[in-house]
Amino acid sequence: MRMRRILGLALAAAGLAGMSAFGAVSAEAASSPNITRDECTAAGGQVTARPYAGYTCALPDGTSQPIT
Repeated sequence: MRMRRILGLALAAAGLAGMSAFGAVSAEAASSPNITRDECTAAGGQVTARPYAGYTCALPDGTSQPIT
């Protein structure tokens, strides 16, 4: 019985650690930094204009980032 309790606590702690690591990675990915026009073209991207929203960089991998 005691072994089950210890194993359960270890699994719960590992699960919480995994979820917090996943949250940190997701938060970092969501707050990607802006890039400049020169950096966009150097990375093989294309600068596009959005009405009322400024310019974005469409990168070859399918992502887009706002341009500063």
